[in-house]
Amino acid sequence: MGGMGTMSINLNPAELLRFAPAGVQQRTIIPVSEPSISSLEIEYVTDAIKSGWISSAGPYLTRFEEEWAKFCGRRYGVAVTNGTAALELAISVLALPLRSEVILPSFTIVSSLDAVLRNGLTPVLVECDPNTYCMDVEDVRAKVTANTTAIMPVHIYGHPVNMQPLLDLAKERDLRIIEDAAEAHGAECLVHDIWKKCGTLGDVSAFSFYANKNITTGEGGMVLTDSAELADRLRSRRNLCFGRKERFLHEGRGWNFRMTNVAAALGCAQIKRAGELIAHKLQLAEAYTRELLGLPLQLPYIESWARTSVWMYAVVLEESVPLDARSFAARLLEKGVETRPFFLGMHEQPVYANWLSDLHFPVTERIARRGLYLPSGQTLTEESLMKVVSAVRSIL
Repeated sequence: MGGMGTMSINLNPAELLRFAPAGVQQRTIIPVSEPSISSLEIEYVTDAIKSGWISSAGPYLTRFEEEWAKFCGRRYGVAVTNGTAALELAISVLALPLRSEVILPSFTIVSSLDAVLRNGLTPVLVECDPNTYCMDVEDVRAKVTANTTAIMPVHIYGHPVNMQPLLDLAKERDLRIIEDAAEAHGAECLVHDIWKKCGTLGDVSAFSFYANKNITTGEGGMVLTDSAELADRLRSRRNLCFGRKERFLHEGRGWNFRMTNVAAALGCAQIKRAGELIAHKLQLAEAYTRELLGLPLQLPYIESWARTSVWMYAVVLEESVPLDARSFAARLLEKGVETRPFFLGMHEQPVYANWLSDLHFPVTERIARRGLYLPSGQTLTEESLMKVVSAVRSIL
C-alpha cells in the first residue's frame, strides 16, 4: 500500500528542473504550491488587457471554453468564476426533484456538499477507499434508495474514482452523474477497456482552476457536458438568465458566475503548456516516492485502472508514528517546509453537526487525522524537493 502502482515515468533527478521556471529562488519556507507562470501567460494576459476585453466577454473566453472541452474530450464548456460555482451551476441544470438524494463522499472539500444543499437536495455521504481516498463504490451501491437521483464522484488528489461500476450503477438505476473533477486535470480512468479523461464521465462535469491546480486561471472553473440543451441552460444561468430578446426580461433565476476574459487568457496559455505541466507533477511524484519509500508513510497508490495527474503528493502517517498530521506539519514547518492537512470529513464539520454527527466513517476519520500533502507545486525544484525529503526523514 505504498508504491506508485502503475506509474511508468522514469526520472533522472536532474530532470526535475526541466520545467521549473528559470531563476527560481530558494526560499526560507518551501511553499506547498505555486503556479508556473511563463512568458506565454504574461503575453496572453497583456493582450487581453490591451484589447479592452477585460470583463466576461471576449475571444479568450470563447477560446478557453472550446480548448478545455476539446482537451478533455467534451463537446461544450461553460466557464465560471470558480470550482464551487461550477458544481452548484452543474447540479442546477439537471432539474433533480427537490429533496431527492445525491450520494457523495464524506472525504471531500465542503464545496461538494454545499452545492448539493444549495440546490435543495439531500446529501447522502459514503466512506472513502483506504488506498485512493476516493469514494468507496460498494458503499455507494449500498446507499442507493428509491429517492436517489444522482451520484457525485469526487476525484481526489489527482486519482480518479473507479468510474466503470458507478456508470453501470447509474445506468441500471437511472441516476445522473455529477462529476467533480476539480483535482483531476488530465487524469484518466479505464472504462470498459477504454481510457477516458476525467471530465468526460458525468452528465455534467465540474473543474476548478484555482491557483494551486495543475491548470490555473487564478480563480475560475468550468462545467463540461456533451448535451447542447444542458450547455444552453448553463450559459443562461451563469449570466443571471438575461432575456435573449429583451435583456432585462428574466424568465428564470440564475447567478452571476461569469469568468473574465483576462482569467481565460491565462487559462489559454496554461492549456498550451498542459503536457509539460502535468508531466512535471508526475516527475515530482516519482521522485518523492523513490526517496520516501521505506519510511512509515502510506504513499500515493495508483490502481491499474487509473492514470493519475498528481494534483498533490499526499502521505498518511502509519499508526506506528507517535505523531498526528498536525504535529508532523508543525515539525516540518520548523524545518522550513509548508504542508496542508487532508480534508476533515463532512460528517465531522461543526456547521453540519446537528444532522450528520451520528455518522461514522473510520477510513475518512483516520486519514483526516494522519494525512497531509507535501510541497507539490509547479515551481518546486530538485533542490527544494530534496530539502523536503531530508526534513521528513529527519523527523521520522
